Amino acid sequence: MPNNSAISSICPHASGAGADIMEKGGNAVDAAIAAGAVLAVTSQNFCGLGGDLFALVWDDSSPAPAALNASGRSGSGASAQTLRADGLDRIPFHHSPHAVPVPGCVDGWAAMHQRYGSLPWADLFADAINLAENGWPSSKSLEQGATMLEGVDGAEEIRQARAGEKLRRPRTAQALRDIASKGREGFYEGPFGAGLIELGAGLGANGTDLYTAEDLRTQQANWEKALAATTAGHTLWTSRPNSQGYLLSLAMRILDHLEFSREDEGLWAHYIIEACRLAGYDRPEFLHEHADAEKILLEAASRAERIHPDTRADVSGPQADGGTTYMAVSDSQGMAVSYIQSNAAGFGSLLFEPRTGIALQNRGIGFNLTPGHPAEYGPRKRPPHTLLPALVSREDGSLRLVTGTMGGDAQPQIVTQILDRILRGGQSVTQAIGAPRIRLDAGQTGFDTWSNSHGVNLEQDVPTPWETGLRQRGHEVNRLDVIFGHAHAIEITPSGQVSAAADPRAETGTALVFLYCDLHRHRPIAQLATAPTEHGAGSRQRRDGPSSTSPICR
Repeated sequence: MPNNSAISSICPHASGAGADIMEKGGNAVDAAIAAGAVLAVTSQNFCGLGGDLFALVWDDSSPAPAALNASGRSGSGASAQTLRADGLDRIPFHHSPHAVPVPGCVDGWAAMHQRYGSLPWADLFADAINLAENGWPSSKSLEQGATMLEGVDGAEEIRQARAGEKLRRPRTAQALRDIASKGREGFYEGPFGAGLIELGAGLGANGTDLYTAEDLRTQQANWEKALAATTAGHTLWTSRPNSQGYLLSLAMRILDHLEFSREDEGLWAHYIIEACRLAGYDRPEFLHEHADAEKILLEAASRAERIHPDTRADVSGPQADGGTTYMAVSDSQGMAVSYIQSNAAGFGSLLFEPRTGIALQNRGIGFNLTPGHPAEYGPRKRPPHTLLPALVSREDGSLRLVTGTMGGDAQPQIVTQILDRILRGGQSVTQAIGAPRIRLDAGQTGFDTWSNSHGVNLEQDVPTPWETGLRQRGHEVNRLDVIFGHAHAIEITPSGQVSAAADPRAETGTALVFLYCDLHRHRPIAQLATAPTEHGAGSRQRRDGPSSTSPICR
């Protein structure tokens, strides 16, 4: 079992909350819930109480991780026919309750705590409530995101965000107090639930309400069998459909069938893009909540055969960056959590529940309005989902990696690059997380990747040989002054040592590692340190500890 505990997230307050919980004797699941609650306060432009979450929980007592699907379902009044009759051919991206499934995040926390929690439920929300009530210095990204909320009802608290200035969210603090004291009922059957029902009044089929009280009473989270795929001498674990996690598994399996030197940077970039494109070109037709992921993974070899070293393959699929945040947590008892929660796109639907000021996700944009489509919009259904947590275990069954990223459609592409660098290229988590990235063009919304079969976008610092190699092989290349995702990772060595990395692309990304020493019977020594990074990731030092991720005895 590892002697170290670690947490990596985009927010120092969230990482700190999780670290504090583990210092008090809580496990990785307790820490993930506490950190997730803080993110719901400080990072509402990425995630929140009005969104969804997926998680993988690794427990050394089990041979496989448990997979949590806490993605919400559409309301009982959902009707594709109603929207088609209004002249729509897709779910509106913003300002439409039809884009808002019942949020699954709070039910996800409840399910995690019921199965794995070790500290009292209410204790996990103390830091989040304190920050919401008393304030914290707002981030630049929150201020920038808030500019799109002018005139949006219910967003009054968030509109006040100014980078570096204290921001308070008293209504969210009250919602969290209700959750802490009453559990999921305090949220779904309290002021938030009542407000959501009112928001959808009369918008369902034949003039019925979009949501019912029963929709809010129904559990939105459930445990599933994790999707397993053997790749690069390891087992890759991720979530099943309705998650797009299978795209990561399939891309990695496709790369297993391609032989090439990673010293040829142009060819490496070409193969990465082609593997992701061949994995996902038919995603719009394939992905729905009942899709057979194991069956499509069997196509890895045949899809790899369509990849040529000198030219892009001729594939296409039919017809936005996401508002998501990922964190990785591991504890000293061998438990780890790969955790991702999201509003879908930024502040989601740009609808706020007025009583609580909670932003409502727009994950319903994943539904289809085509008659007979397996993901056709309808009552009590889960939409296709971009969220995908990941874990990697060794052949001997020990855990090696906890990783994931934000990024909408780019999530499987980003994690594929990270895993290839670590598992096949021998890089450290710091090197792999900080390396430049490429991705398939995602259209105007960031969620239209699979209709753009030729475009490839590059981060600004991508090496010239990548760009040259891609152009020579027929890819339409664009070098952009933007970043692709905020990824995080924890790596555990066979001897139990831990290293963690927070993405330097994140404004305040923070990776914290507890350092333990066998000499002191696993008591924590007096420091908590940030993961080292070669690319200037944000850091948080406590008790004058050094910046290191290796166990230190002194």
